Amino acid sequence: MPKRIPQNELDAVQKAVGGFPAGASIEKISRLLSIQLPRRTLQRRLALLVEQKRITVEGRTRASRYRLPVITGDSHAKQTSQKAAGHGEVYIPITAEGEAIRQAVREPIQNRRPVGYNRTFLDSYRPNDTFYLSPEMRQRLYEMGRSPEGQHPAGTYARRIFNRLLIDLSWNSSRLEGNTYSLLETELLLEFGEATEGKDVLETQMILNHKAAIELLVEQAADVGFNRYTILNLHALLADNLLADPQACGRLRAIPVGIGGTVYHPLEVPQLIDECLHQILTITTEINDPFEQAFFVMVHLPYLQPFEDVNKRVSRLAANIPLIRRNLCPFSFLDVPHQAYIDGTLAVYELNRVELLRDVFVWAYERSCARYSAVRQSLGAPDPFRLRYRTQIGEFVAEVVRGCMNKRNAADWIAKKAASDISADDKNRFIEVIETELCSLHEGNIARYRLRPEEFKTWKEIWR
Repeated sequence: MPKRIPQNELDAVQKAVGGFPAGASIEKISRLLSIQLPRRTLQRRLALLVEQKRITVEGRTRASRYRLPVITGDSHAKQTSQKAAGHGEVYIPITAEGEAIRQAVREPIQNRRPVGYNRTFLDSYRPNDTFYLSPEMRQRLYEMGRSPEGQHPAGTYARRIFNRLLIDLSWNSSRLEGNTYSLLETELLLEFGEATEGKDVLETQMILNHKAAIELLVEQAADVGFNRYTILNLHALLADNLLADPQACGRLRAIPVGIGGTVYHPLEVPQLIDECLHQILTITTEINDPFEQAFFVMVHLPYLQPFEDVNKRVSRLAANIPLIRRNLCPFSFLDVPHQAYIDGTLAVYELNRVELLRDVFVWAYERSCARYSAVRQSLGAPDPFRLRYRTQIGEFVAEVVRGCMNKRNAADWIAKKAASDISADDKNRFIEVIETELCSLHEGNIARYRLRPEEFKTWKEIWR
């Protein structure tokens, strides 16, 4: 009877291979193995994994290099993507790699193989040698994100646009957590302390917590960094009054956690969590490029899950640290579709693949740059959503101004009017567009909505 091969050996070998996205020799794989295997045994395990199509091999004999399979798009993936778009799902333009990965994480959960934390995914990253963002991507982001305040003290640019950044980042980051506050309701809360009636108190607390955390990043721009003080205090501020155990705010977790909707199981040993967080912060500090730093944190902090909750929120604000410090355009996650962000994060959790989240990161940063006018570059083709609703957008904005609505009345009217006039699939996105247009309205663009200066001036006096 054939000898049964322990599954844990195969899993360990596959994890070690996964630590080398470009492929690796048997010697390199052996050094990253979490268990000890004789060379001949390792060769047999690799051969079996190749046979099972869990890994691939290139070259022969000593030149052999093993790697995880490259996920590529196919006609089924394209058809599924088109089908999703046809059903009104808001997504972003993504690469072929991103599309294929999206399909992989959209498989029914029972078809996806349970996985644990892969330490080799972190161990294999070498600062300024390994890159998740290509040189072309990093240069493009820099050209878009640089500001005239580049040579000024850290945080100068963020302070100049602080009021707008505070509202945008608080709202968008909270929205990605399912918060139902609208942009205008968020503005009222942060500017005037007016909570919206009927909203869950936890939603109000979440937005106020973002305000406190963003203030930390901007006011202490010269001192914050990728260190324990900054990350732990970011968590304490973002998690304030939201956790079942108040003592867990700003502390690394000592208990197991589960994540709904995924087959990923994070680390459970507190000592290893502490070690990995230290390693993540050390690596991030050593990375020279600010955009690679920002994206590395967005990948590895949520993957580690160092806290009992609020991990993704910490990573989104931490991604702004190198941008604020270097007076680059901040990252406010403007217009990021919730599902695209979740899919990209799940791909990191379950596949250790960053391409889909990278697509989201690059696309969303372009939107942030356009929002703050850090550079005047075209985003390419016109937004098809805005083009489709061009007439309705103009009518809604003009009605709010001519009706002399303040922010509270406008938020209520827009929500009710959109519910009756706009399809259910597009309603939330449409409301977001209208509120963004109103917040961006000024005397230099009111002709777009056929508004007269007198109408705009009267409305602006009561717009609060």
